[in-house]
Amino acid sequence: MNNVRTVSDTKRAFYTVHTRPINSIYRRVVEELMVEMHLLAVNVDFAYDPIYALGVVTSFHRFMQGYRPEQDIASIFDGLCKALQDDPNRYRHDAERMEALAKRLSSQEMVAWLEQSLPIPDVADLQAQVKAIAHNPKFKYSRLFAIGLFTLLELSDPELVKEESRRTEALQKICTALNLPEDKLQKDLDLYRSNLEKMAQARIVMEDALQAERKKREEREKAKSAATSSNPSDSSEAKGEA
Repeated sequence: MNNVRTVSDTKRAFYTVHTRPINSIYRRVVEELMVEMHLLAVNVDFAYDPIYALGVVTSFHRFMQGYRPEQDIASIFDGLCKALQDDPNRYRHDAERMEALAKRLSSQEMVAWLEQSLPIPDVADLQAQVKAIAHNPKFKYSRLFAIGLFTLLELSDPELVKEESRRTEALQKICTALNLPEDKLQKDLDLYRSNLEKMAQARIVMEDALQAERKKREEREKAKSAATSSNPSDSSEAKGEA
């Protein structure tokens, strides 16, 4: 009997956790991320790891920037993870540990750590998981894992990821060390960065439209107030008739 959960099962589960509607352009972001995580979760070769967790958390929060109401963001993320029968706090905790590690290392040290040539005693458990990835011939590579790696480099040296030659060199070393498909990883990251720019532009357009609508509403209110104050007799005549 096939008990593999379907995408529809995951979507239904999500909307039982997060019951509020999701705003316009963000709905597609959430559902695409949900489908991507679902397809990985049901793949027999996929295994959760902290770099993947960092990729999920980073991707989610980058694309959800500007979401209103802001307090719904945590509920949406919880819904994503719980719909996949996973713990959102595990993702948050592992992502925070990876972020903290990246911020204390230079980009060279970060690459060396991923190459397993720079052991750091207080994150030995994370190192063991990186080693397992490197030695797993069936490791299931994903775009979200690539985003996690990119985030590690970005946090350790924001300037490095802006310079194509340095970024490419660092990613080449990491791909070699972890036996990752370099061409696919580079393409996935190019698309990720391009989509971030498109989302930023969409947010600007949406904010401009909201401001224009607010301005029109304010002008209508002013016009209405002016009309009422210039015809006080209307209200007094109405009272007299009453």
